[in-house]
Amino acid sequence: MVYIRKSLIFLPLILVVGLPLVITHYASENIASAQAAETPGSLMALDAEGKPRSACPLKHTSVKAEITGFISRVVVTQQFENPFNERIEAVYVFPLPQNAAVDDMTMSVGDRTIRGKILPREEAQAVYEGAKARGQIASLLDQERPNIFTQSVANILPGDQVKITISYVESLRYEEGTYEFVFPMVVGPRYVPIGLSQPHPFPGDTNSAPDVSRILPKPAPPGERSGHDISLEVTLDAGLIVDSLESKTHPVDIERPSPTRAHLKLKGGATIPNKDFILRYDVAGKTIQDALLTHRSDKGGFFTLILQPPDRVDTEDVIPKELVFVLDTSGSMSGFPIEKAKETMKLALDNLYPQDMFNLITFSGDTRVLFEQPVRATKANLKQAQDFLASTSGQGGTEMMKAIKAALEPSDRQSHVRIVCFMTDGFVGNDMEIIAEVQKHKNARVFAFGIGSSVNRFLLDNMAAAGRGEVEYVGLNDDGSAAAKRFHQRVRNPLLTDVSIDWNGLAVADVYPKHIPDLFGAKPVVLTGRYTSSDTGSIKLKGNMGGSAFTREIQVTLPETMALHDVLPSLWARARIDDVMSQDYLGAQRGEMRADLKNTVTQLGMEFRLMTQFTSFVAVEEMVVNDGGTLRRINVPVDVPDGVDHNLGLTAVGLGGSPTGLFTAYDPNGLNQNLGYIVQFNLGRRATPTGTPSSPTKSGGIVHASRAAKPSGGGGGTATAPAPTNLSGFSLSAETRPSGTLGNPTPLSPEQQKLQLLRTKLQPAILTFVYVFKRKGQPPIVNYGDFVRDGKAEVQLWLTDKSDLTKAKLKELGFEVVLDHTGSNLMIGRIPIDKLELLAELEFVRYVSPQISR
Repeated sequence: MVYIRKSLIFLPLILVVGLPLVITHYASENIASAQAAETPGSLMALDAEGKPRSACPLKHTSVKAEITGFISRVVVTQQFENPFNERIEAVYVFPLPQNAAVDDMTMSVGDRTIRGKILPREEAQAVYEGAKARGQIASLLDQERPNIFTQSVANILPGDQVKITISYVESLRYEEGTYEFVFPMVVGPRYVPIGLSQPHPFPGDTNSAPDVSRILPKPAPPGERSGHDISLEVTLDAGLIVDSLESKTHPVDIERPSPTRAHLKLKGGATIPNKDFILRYDVAGKTIQDALLTHRSDKGGFFTLILQPPDRVDTEDVIPKELVFVLDTSGSMSGFPIEKAKETMKLALDNLYPQDMFNLITFSGDTRVLFEQPVRATKANLKQAQDFLASTSGQGGTEMMKAIKAALEPSDRQSHVRIVCFMTDGFVGNDMEIIAEVQKHKNARVFAFGIGSSVNRFLLDNMAAAGRGEVEYVGLNDDGSAAAKRFHQRVRNPLLTDVSIDWNGLAVADVYPKHIPDLFGAKPVVLTGRYTSSDTGSIKLKGNMGGSAFTREIQVTLPETMALHDVLPSLWARARIDDVMSQDYLGAQRGEMRADLKNTVTQLGMEFRLMTQFTSFVAVEEMVVNDGGTLRRINVPVDVPDGVDHNLGLTAVGLGGSPTGLFTAYDPNGLNQNLGYIVQFNLGRRATPTGTPSSPTKSGGIVHASRAAKPSGGGGGTATAPAPTNLSGFSLSAETRPSGTLGNPTPLSPEQQKLQLLRTKLQPAILTFVYVFKRKGQPPIVNYGDFVRDGKAEVQLWLTDKSDLTKAKLKELGFEVVLDHTGSNLMIGRIPIDKLELLAELEFVRYVSPQISR
């Protein structure tokens, strides 16, 4: 529940074990919410008397980037601090660039540094959980998406600091003389349409995104800050004269020691991490030269080949085009983002020729199509489109899949190419599923405009790649007209199509990308691959330019030995991993990826020491810092992206197609950050007994601080108060604290005491299974998530001892030992699902977590 007392805002700080701490935001009483960005507060923990104790555990993030040529090496240091008088576990969801090759992690505790090991994800999780149970300081880095990561740090002692250092390499974007370096600073909200044909380990997890509970960051409350800041420095050695250097997203201090070099840092040293940092710089000449970088070691030979694009040949293209514009009108786009998108789309419509065919689609909770079929770009039709566009506003959820299908499916039955342009921030959790859908429609070209300050670049980059189009990013301070003009030029006159390379017998293999995309602007063809022996020869760049064949020969030498450019193996492995993942995005999204592909990705991650969806970094301090006691889990809050409505604190997940308009909401400020709880509430127009819609209603409760998603076909409005959710017989209200005064809560009832015990000992997926998906009246669940099969759950048991008496009591419950870890009190085994709850009542059982098979 949210309490508001003038300048004080109280809400639960979610903990895995123990009673909730309470946090608050302190600011001057007369500061309006609109001024919050100018006078940011921070999240503070309160003591039992309601007095502030200290800030939340992520204290500071430091980013240092070194750019040499077109490659950057970035080191990110996260500094966690425990301000409480008990040991804690800190969990932080954060972004990195989607094409980054994350190849190192270290953990520093005092003057001791432990280098992380790369392990298969399940093994890394087991090592981390084992170390956590033994009281050792440990850290775990998981990749949830190519651009979303989770950092967990266990057993931080009171007053201690733990530093986690993550390192990655990536190549920079280049076009028409301009390089672009991007460092994402915040994970935006994610909307996921829910499917109910199968249960999943967490409320909010869905068939389309069974891991959504892991990619949802805990947002800071409206008008508040996360309590940590970020510093950033960039050292640039361009190799060419740098003509201009600027960041429109952040104020920076710049030093220029020479014409080819620069050093810059954020003005003031640090800032709020609520929008992506973007650096652009121009180099002399505006053209890029052919270049071949090679490296040869015991792993073999690797190369990156950079081929300059041809000069543009201007031709007047009078062939009519069919263009479909798709605009995201969801809640996260409300305000400045949607106005920028509308401005850009209006300019794109103005550039259409009268013989062109076009249509306009908008999507949020539902999808609206302006014309039944594409129409000619006459003045009357364009006027109707502009009026339609002007009437749109940002509200509701991001039901993007419906719009994808509406825009792309008609192209399957057409003989001509349909050009589809999506304008969105990409704030969805089922990104891989959407990319997989784009891959199906080969007779469409997909262009993407990312609008906003913290766009989901993984989604938009791959939509454009799968749709053989191009992506453009329009920041809130960028010129929308320039972006619209580039789109018009690209569609009208692609620079080079049908691009291929004739290797002329050179000993190269595993070259990526396998299919070279068309060039729509003056950016180079960049290829990365392996070579098996030294060789010298000429290759040919081929393509179609302005209706004529284009060919250019390039001399290359693949050396026998080359110690330089040691980042090339990582860049090649990252490209191969991306290619393998793209072969089954849908399976990767749903946790059902083909076994051969999953094994290939895992092996690549292990061989090249890289983060992947199936490999993780784990580091463990050998010294036991605390044996026993209570470990509190602190989910680090993040700032809401700049330009996004701060009222999007409740992430709603729609039940799609429900006639009553019911939605399920995963509440990040609910009973437990990992468990949350399911609340069902009506949104906007509600069905009355007579079947006519009633007026939207407003009320309090936990949903009053959220912007509700709009169900398909429903109206707008604010969500009604949720009814208490019944969990297998006992009621759990929206208020997570017991009733009574803040300093003197009412004693827990027997049912609440039971819930507290279960929360203490059962991992959220287990607890959810016991109390949500086994409700009275529901049929027994045979297969559930990834740890229940045929009436039995496979679990990890963390015990206080492994005596014969302990093992005998477990056997009485039907526990079958699968693996008994030597040297620790961890056991893995199977137990009948109706006995799961009884495990919590055993004194020697410290914690029960699922043994995930995937």
